[in-house]
Amino acid sequence: MSRQILSTLIGKTVKQAARLRGGGSALPGLVIEKIDPGFIARTLAQVPHGVVVISGTNGKTTTTKIVVELLEAAGLKVFTNRTGSNFSRGVAAALLGEVDMRGRLDADIAVLELDEAWAVKFVQLVPPRYSLLLNVMRDQLDRFGEIDTAAGFLAKIAQATTDTVVLNRDDPRIYRLHQKTAADVAFFGTTDQLLKLMPTDDALKTGRAQANQTAPADVLLADIDGQTATFHIDNAKHAVRMRLNGVYNLLNAAAALSLVRQIMGEKAELTTLLGALSDVAPAFGRGETIVIDGTPIELILVKNPSGFRLSLLSFADGTADTMIAINDNYADGRDVSWLWDVDVSRLEQVAVVSGVRAHDMALRLEYDDITPEIIEPDLAAALEKLLAHHPRQPKHIYCTYTAMMRLRKLLSIKTDVEPIR
Repeated sequence: MSRQILSTLIGKTVKQAARLRGGGSALPGLVIEKIDPGFIARTLAQVPHGVVVISGTNGKTTTTKIVVELLEAAGLKVFTNRTGSNFSRGVAAALLGEVDMRGRLDADIAVLELDEAWAVKFVQLVPPRYSLLLNVMRDQLDRFGEIDTAAGFLAKIAQATTDTVVLNRDDPRIYRLHQKTAADVAFFGTTDQLLKLMPTDDALKTGRAQANQTAPADVLLADIDGQTATFHIDNAKHAVRMRLNGVYNLLNAAAALSLVRQIMGEKAELTTLLGALSDVAPAFGRGETIVIDGTPIELILVKNPSGFRLSLLSFADGTADTMIAINDNYADGRDVSWLWDVDVSRLEQVAVVSGVRAHDMALRLEYDDITPEIIEPDLAAALEKLLAHHPRQPKHIYCTYTAMMRLRKLLSIKTDVEPIR
């Protein structure tokens, strides 16, 4: 029996046992990493069109989802780590769910969302054919420290990429990576006016947001009118009615379009891609809407100052009851001092704060003269209190990763929630 078959059988057995026990989705991948470190590289080597890596501070999960759906619309079979578990163990676990009993993967291309730090280790084993690097923001200071550390991680991805790197021209740290790679480079970007709505980390500090006009964008986000985004591609403008929520997700869409154009080359049919783009729904917990008894509840992942700020710009319109749920587990980042850098002034009221750091969040709000009506650290109890607060009014829940996953599970008891495959 080959090592590939043996590892697959063991991994699938662990995966089934973990599912029966309600365990974590990455556990089988952790086991495989221990018993067969070469499993990921060996399995992905079967994919004829190679591996695509998507990384950056914000937007990885949504952008990966867009890329996958566009490539599928173009006729490719795509393997991806759909659960958003973006460490190598998450990739291994996702592979175990897709390979047959002999460890064979039926896919044309692999599109992987990877954590910035873990991606460095991954690309040493599996050099990507294509990569998309979105942005660099202050995030999880206990893991990354200074912002330039994260930029250094992304430089390693660019250096390891063999064919084409797609870069955000309007993020100075990302733009400079074109000097670090021997691969071809394509850029995506937006305008001065729109960049003010989704500023880079430097722009947040200086108050000046300016698009990089020196680098021609393969795909430019040119205008936003409600749910309609206008993209400038090949000297023509294309208006697309979007299902995605949030202005930042429209820039993610521009990034995804550019990447898919590089992958498909002359086979890229723009009409097909734009049609597929209009059908892409929000990724789980990223502006995802779950309806209970006619009341829409939007789950909005927040994990750093810029992401929280952009979410408030997109969603805080005063029409919904607001809950903020902050945990400090490893997947959230242990250091939550970033909460003090979030401009919460757009919040007119907050009905509930919850999570392990509920009292920290309440204190932060008080400094902007916002007094939460309810402080309830227990997520299950907090959700019930939110639902009982103005029962028919829409709800917005801003939440860190583990709080979001717990809330999705609680909501799935009450209504149908799309499973994370």
